[in-house]
Amino acid sequence: MIKLIVSDIDGTLVRDGENQLNTELFDVIMRLKKEKKIHFAAASGRQVASIEYTFAPIGKEIFYVAENGAYLGCLGRNLFLYPMDQAAAAELIEDIRKNPVMDMVVSGAKHAYMETKDQAFTDWVKNGYHFDVVPVDDVTKVDDVIIKVAAYKKSDIQKEAGFFFDKYGSRMKITISGDMWMDCMHTGVNKGEAVKTLQESLGILPEETMVFGDQLNDIEMLNRAYYSFAVGNARKEVKEAARFQADTNVNDGVLKILKRLL
Repeated sequence: MIKLIVSDIDGTLVRDGENQLNTELFDVIMRLKKEKKIHFAAASGRQVASIEYTFAPIGKEIFYVAENGAYLGCLGRNLFLYPMDQAAAAELIEDIRKNPVMDMVVSGAKHAYMETKDQAFTDWVKNGYHFDVVPVDDVTKVDDVIIKVAAYKKSDIQKEAGFFFDKYGSRMKITISGDMWMDCMHTGVNKGEAVKTLQESLGILPEETMVFGDQLNDIEMLNRAYYSFAVGNARKEVKEAARFQADTNVNDGVLKILKRLL
């Protein structure tokens, strides 16, 4: 019997950077909770404020796995928060600053911070992803703890990633999220560990869990569920890691599977 459903957002429920979910999904999630006692968690590399915005109609009824697993919460409460090593984060930030084709968003426990002068990028992050962003001159000097550094490139972030994996791979968790983002967190952080924490707190087994994803940063949480689904548009590596396959994100693949549970 399924007791927990976890789904990635970008590339799985919506196109990257969009927020408009099929409103039928909200009704199905609530019916599954009320009629079948099935919990739902939205898992993303996004900041929690962005996930809350996307799921606003049912926000008090679900769990949030944000910042690629560095944050776990529900009902506006932090259940789990895993900060980065602050010295390592500062060194990483300096290297990103030196790269002329990269920008970044630094997530703290209170807000996300940006020091970019690219107004179009800032507007996209704030209005596209609905991040709670504070512009600053120096992200390393904010009165907050850094929980994630998200490096951004307009396309093919993988080309820049090798340097960072070589230099920082032993000191922090680095994961590629789509074509534009490289997320850096505490070395023990990933979506799978956050899902494991949630499962243990609810007394739910992997055999009672269903997970949906499309990108490399979803593989750890797919491994935490027997019912692991890659959406049809997922990367090849994700399809190989999952036991099952759903339809694509644009064809509401996740919603189609969830409706079968009713």
